[in-house]
Amino acid sequence: MKVIVDESRCVGAGMCVRTSEQVFDQHDEDGTVVLLDDTPPADTHDAVRKAAMLCPAAAIVLESA
Repeated sequence: MKVIVDESRCVGAGMCVRTSEQVFDQHDEDGTVVLLDDTPPADTHDAVRKAAMLCPAAAIVLESA
């Protein structure tokens, strides 16, 4: 799995961090997404898929590896 985020689309809702804190974080100053791991381990894939689905701005895109 390859994770791509578009920080310009992010609205700082934080759903990604709440769903997968191993892969996502937020900038302190504005709450926008920080991608910690663009090729996360298999045991996080379900959570990452859920994070992408829950993102209100569709700022997270997943590609098959």
